[in-house]
Amino acid sequence: MNLKILLPSGVLLEEEVAQVTAEAQNGYFTMLPHHIDFVAALVPGIFSYLTPAGQERYLAIDEGVVVKQGKQVYVSAARAVPGDDLAYLQETVENELKALGESEKKARTVMSRLEVDTLRRFTRLGGER
Repeated sequence: MNLKILLPSGVLLEEEVAQVTAEAQNGYFTMLPHHIDFVAALVPGIFSYLTPAGQERYLAIDEGVVVKQGKQVYVSAARAVPGDDLAYLQETVENELKALGESEKKARTVMSRLEVDTLRRFTRLGGER
């Protein structure tokens, strides 16, 4: 099968695989080359695939979608982090989540300021009548 991982920024990876394992809302599933075509919504978690040489590789993915059509397997996700071992992947994901947490805090602060400023302007407009 040809696996293609798509992110908003571009193609993360494209390679031949022998097997794909992912998690949907109803649990984990595995696709082999002769699996029927289908579509599934993925939950955040570990996505793994087996190379034709038998090496297992991993990705931590955010919510996404997997589509299997013939020998093509497409995964579209907002974010994905590749890693050859789970310990490295866990550390990388934790660091990404910390960075994301900081970005979210900054965004919330900016949004709060915008809301306060908007309320002040509406108050001023109401007082001008």
